[in-house]
Amino acid sequence: MHDEVFEHFLDEGLIERVIRPIKSGKEASVHLCRANPRTTGKELAALKIYHPLDRRDFRDESIYRDGEWIKERRIRVALDKRTRFGREVQGGIWVHREWETLQALSEAGAPVPRPIESTDRAILMSYVGDEDDAAPQLHRYRLRGQAEAEELLEQCLNAVERMLFHDVIHGDLSPFNVLVWEGRIWVIDLPQAVDPKKNRHAESLLARDVARVCEHFARRGASRDPAATAADLWTAWTFADLVPEELRPLL
Repeated sequence: MHDEVFEHFLDEGLIERVIRPIKSGKEASVHLCRANPRTTGKELAALKIYHPLDRRDFRDESIYRDGEWIKERRIRVALDKRTRFGREVQGGIWVHREWETLQALSEAGAPVPRPIESTDRAILMSYVGDEDDAAPQLHRYRLRGQAEAEELLEQCLNAVERMLFHDVIHGDLSPFNVLVWEGRIWVIDLPQAVDPKKNRHAESLLARDVARVCEHFARRGASRDPAATAADLWTAWTFADLVPEELRPLL
């Protein structure tokens, strides 16, 4: 199955070869590729390929779909009943959502990989790491003392804030989908991201994202009040349009 995806990106001149797998999760695998710098501007790239339908986990997809309007009734029914066709549609929606979210956040300067090209099953994006080692996930990263813990916690919360002020809530943020490389954090895995202007669960999803990050760093000596932090972020975002533009933070 992966061979067809590899062939597409090879034929399009976007990659020159696949170097090795980087990771395989419950919904997708990621592969390190030698990019074609003439077409991508990069020496290395990451190719994320979504697993076949029976390997994906869409247990909570209705929460993330809240507020989305799908015109065709047949598709709405299939999604609600989780038929095979509905799962196929949902899979395509998630790939497309991650592509669009990466595009928007990358343009906004958020710490996310830059998307390069996509199909209905895969996304080629910028790679975080070097040829020998991929950037470790936050939960595997060995902190060099409390000062670094404080710095990385601040970066994570700043990333959450920047995303929120561009109408994106990750929705599944945890130390498993934050990477650390050369002192910087990168947020990955955004197919379930929600728009806080549309999704009724957005505030609770934001609170959960913040809590997971704060809990990780609290065990490493960097403490924040997750409930108060999430509440402050939500309030600031809610009333952002009422603040004169010259007084708004440079997000």
